[in-house]
Amino acid sequence: MSPPATATAHPSTATSTHGDLGTSFPVLGAISLSHLLNDMMQSLMLAIYPLLKGNLHLSFGQIGLITLTYQITASILQPLVGLYTDRKPRPYSLSLGMGFTFVGLLLLSRADSFGHVLIAASCVGMGSSIFHPESSRVARMASGGRHGLAQSIFQVGGNAGSALGPLLAAAIIVSHGQRSIAWFSAAALLGMVVLALVGRWAGRHLGAARKRSAAHAPQAHPPAMVRRTMAVLLALVFSKFFYLASINSYLIFFLQQRFGVSVRDAQLHLFIFLAAVASGTLLGGPIGDRIGRKRVIWVSILGVAPFTLALPYASLGASALLTAIIGFVLASAFPAMVVYAQELMPGKVGAVSGLFFGLAFGLGGIGAAALGQLADLVGIVGVYKVCSFLPLIGLLAALLPDLHQPRQLANRGAASA
Repeated sequence: MSPPATATAHPSTATSTHGDLGTSFPVLGAISLSHLLNDMMQSLMLAIYPLLKGNLHLSFGQIGLITLTYQITASILQPLVGLYTDRKPRPYSLSLGMGFTFVGLLLLSRADSFGHVLIAASCVGMGSSIFHPESSRVARMASGGRHGLAQSIFQVGGNAGSALGPLLAAAIIVSHGQRSIAWFSAAALLGMVVLALVGRWAGRHLGAARKRSAAHAPQAHPPAMVRRTMAVLLALVFSKFFYLASINSYLIFFLQQRFGVSVRDAQLHLFIFLAAVASGTLLGGPIGDRIGRKRVIWVSILGVAPFTLALPYASLGASALLTAIIGFVLASAFPAMVVYAQELMPGKVGAVSGLFFGLAFGLGGIGAAALGQLADLVGIVGVYKVCSFLPLIGLLAALLPDLHQPRQLANRGAASA
């Protein structure tokens, strides 16, 4: 890994909180690339649901349980991994996480029963549980104090990978069958190499980063305020990821049932949505650095409601536009949420990152399972009508304290690594 490059923008933040490290864009780029590879491989599983449903004669409820297994595995383990690495950082464990994903892909390519698919899904989930908390910590180490920007760069890699997954599934797996999933294990090997280099960089700079964190430790917020604020954040995360579960797991089936489109065309619509999610993620963090996390969270969650309410009644062309707008606006919230929570609970970067990424997986999994059962009862279109009201929970964002002000508090919070 090449030496970190020092950013020239926001010099007061970068130099006052991280000294000579600055913002290391090579490291952030490597972490983002690894996130792209990781989430691209994971999204293959979501994109091939129609193939698995046909080959193994699965119900919608079983499709939801596959997602639940994958996401609950990641959800339970991620906060535990984060708590452990807060005390004993393990940057070299990043390659291990990618190794679990590698094994999961190979198992998925050979799975010939519902049980085998669940085992493969759990391996992929364990890979995510190791990768996300520690890689989010490394991204913060490389931020130079520009935490929103670093979180967005890190997360946009994952969202870009999630968008590529359905496109590659349509181009390769649909044509060549389930066993072609094994071809993507080469991406896991590449990710392991890149993450080994990232681990070397983090290992060299870990001691200096912890000394700076101790020297600039921000004051803790009142416990009652932390509890209230975390409760609001959890409600907003529920709104965001329950709705995203309806798109990620069931958009293909929705389009097939309502408009009679082919699997390949429906996967293209899913790619458009996920590409819009990647674009929105890239903007949410740096905008939060400038105007405050609360404002970004407020606009991105509640502001998407008119579009979700219109989606179940739109034409095919309008639905593509609406899902793109929904993905773009809604995605800008998550980088701001993660950094906001890190500022709310300074010194607990791993635990906070693990909690929020774990909640993202867990709520998405619960949502997929619940919505799958609901779809078996009322149909896919009915599911989208119910879910269209979820963004109205964004009204709770008015209860969030503005941690971005005063500027001095934000700058002290930037020192936590």
